[in-house]
Amino acid sequence: MGTVLLSLVPLPGRRAETPTDDTVRNHSVRRCAVFENRDRDPDGRARQARPRDELGRPLPYGERGVEPVSEEPLPPDETIALACQLLDDGRPFSAHEVFETRWKSCPPEERPLWQGLAQLCVGLTHHRRGNPVGARRLYDRAAARLTEYEQSQGLTYGMDLAAIRARALEEIESSPT
Repeated sequence: MGTVLLSLVPLPGRRAETPTDDTVRNHSVRRCAVFENRDRDPDGRARQARPRDELGRPLPYGERGVEPVSEEPLPPDETIALACQLLDDGRPFSAHEVFETRWKSCPPEERPLWQGLAQLCVGLTHHRRGNPVGARRLYDRAAARLTEYEQSQGLTYGMDLAAIRARALEEIESSPT
């Protein structure tokens, strides 16, 4: 979609074109060609077939990476337990994937909880990759989302969201490991 929209922005001194079916079709073909070598399932959804390191960075095909996490949603308590184990194992990117899978399949009223937890994990990933600006931005978004969720009196499944935010901030403000 972005390729189609960007290519329809007029150049300086030219008037905007109204997209025609041919324009959209041509841009869509070009866009699809860019993605034809990506790992996709039969329905065209991205899948994690490429090996990754513990911080989620892609490795060359054929190299041994960390064990990928399941893309099947888990019940809340199992989601929390697996994500905590992954964090303890130094795999915040994988913990993010577990929370993200839950957020995409949970009841709408719980989405801010799971999205906020996923964003905290991405913030930790950025921190460990040496990107303090990205880490802080993700932390700030996650903290705001989790604080708002906490104030809504939504289910927290026994998690102390204030303590989780404090612990994540402590790590993000420390020297990267």
